[in-house]
Amino acid sequence: MTAADTGVVRVLVCDDQALIRTGFATIIDAQPDLEVVGECGDGRAAVELATRLQPDVVVMDVRMPVLDGIEATRQLAGTGVTHPVKVLVVTTFNLDEYVYEALRAGASGFLLKDAPPAQLLHGIRTVASGAALLAPEVTRRLVGRYAARIRPDAGTPADIPLTARELEVLHLIADGLSNSEIAAALVISHETVKTYVSRILTKLDLRDRVQAVVYAYRRGLVS
Repeated sequence: MTAADTGVVRVLVCDDQALIRTGFATIIDAQPDLEVVGECGDGRAAVELATRLQPDVVVMDVRMPVLDGIEATRQLAGTGVTHPVKVLVVTTFNLDEYVYEALRAGASGFLLKDAPPAQLLHGIRTVASGAALLAPEVTRRLVGRYAARIRPDAGTPADIPLTARELEVLHLIADGLSNSEIAAALVISHETVKTYVSRILTKLDLRDRVQAVVYAYRRGLVS
C-alpha cells in the first residue's frame, strides 16, 4: 500500500543514533497522515527494509556504519534504479559536502538534524508529494561552496536543449531562487515559472529541482 492508496505517507527512519530515531519516529507517528513503518541504524538495513516495505519516504542519515547514507541513497534512488524511493537526507551543516553527494546520488531533499519538528514533517510531506525540498538559502551555501570541486561535464550551453528563457530560469533555480522569486525577477507569473520548470525537467530528463541544480553545476552553467 502507498500514500496514494491510503492517504497515509509511510516512512522509514534510518539513523545510527537510537535517540534520534526514536525522536523522529515519535514526531512522525503523532501525525494522522504519517506512519513509521520501520526503523534501522545503518545504510544496508535501510536498503533491505526499503526494498521489502516500499515506504513512501526514507528519512536517511548520512554517516552510518556498514553502508553510509550516500551509497544507500544511490542504491534506492540513483540513476538506473527501476523503482526509486524518495529519500529525505538529514544532516548537520558541517556535513555539507556529504549532503551534496547525497543529492547527486538521488536524494529528493535534505534537512538539518536540529530543524524543528514542523520542518521535519513539512519535509516528509513535501518529498512524498513528489516535490523537492531544497531551501534556497541552503542551496546557495551548500552547492555554491562545493561548486569549485565539481568537474564540469563536457559540453557547452549550446549543447543544452533549452531555450534562452529556459536557461535563464535554470540559472535562477541553481542560484536557489524559489518559483515566486523567479517570477518576481523575470516579471512573469508564478504559473509561467512552473511551466518553465516543468519543461526544463522534461527536456533534461531530470526528476526534480534538486537534480536541476546539480545539472547546472555539473555543466558549468553556474559557479
